[in-house]
Amino acid sequence: MSDEPLPETMPSQQAGDTRRLGRSLIDTFGQGWAKPSVDLLSSVFAREAVFVETPFSNPIRGVDAIRRWWLDVPFTQSEITFSSGEIYAAGPWFSTEFKCLFRRKKSGEWVDARGAIFCEIEGELISEMRMYWHRWNGGRETSKP
Repeated sequence: MSDEPLPETMPSQQAGDTRRLGRSLIDTFGQGWAKPSVDLLSSVFAREAVFVETPFSNPIRGVDAIRRWWLDVPFTQSEITFSSGEIYAAGPWFSTEFKCLFRRKKSGEWVDARGAIFCEIEGELISEMRMYWHRWNGGRETSKP
């Protein structure tokens, strides 16, 4: 065992930087979902990013594939609101809780989706996003925001 001191694994400045960047990326992602603007939403992902919608979903690889996955949102969801909570940071990772309310265009039914997002950043973009969430159909009519 070396007598050298162990390096700090997460200097507070790095945590603050990751938190600030994470807030900006999640806010942009949420605005893209709410508008809905697939271009804005996909702008937060690195070229070779990985997106995992749920723990049981197959990973979607590459920003073009991620963009294609989100393309149906403007056609299936309306009156979308997105909000997220505190950003928690550790190294190049950050996480937050989120809530997304929307109306299904085809049926008019409200959906209340809530969960957590875990992201790894590389440079200024998300290199991996994992979502853990649940949606409840009929959301807004009984639980007003």
